[in-house]
Amino acid sequence: MGRIREDILVDGRNCWTLFDSGARYSYIARQAATGLDVRHLPAERSTSLGGRVHKVTDVCLVFADVAGHPLEFQASVIDEIGVDEDGKQIEVLFGAIAMQLWGIRLDLQNELLDFSQYTTDFVEF
Repeated sequence: MGRIREDILVDGRNCWTLFDSGARYSYIARQAATGLDVRHLPAERSTSLGGRVHKVTDVCLVFADVAGHPLEFQASVIDEIGVDEDGKQIEVLFGAIAMQLWGIRLDLQNELLDFSQYTTDFVEF
């Protein structure tokens, strides 16, 4: 498991993002989801994140540009994700499922995102 932090473009806005291979799902802070395609869930669910239990009532389809790579992913909308080690507010948590889908790996030694497996062509069997 590892974590890398960097800005991504979401709807033309910079969002401070934590790429976390230890988190299965992706999340977006409610404020960062303003103006995006947010949909209300038919049934509330909960998630445990950052030592707190969060109620999830909405999900969001996020269209983003990550280091020049266009992609989209689903994120659960929560009130607040938390702060990183430097005290900076995290706006998006990019989880393992989205990283796997797009072929993004974490180069922890160099603290970089590895796009060597990035793809926009999906083959289904």
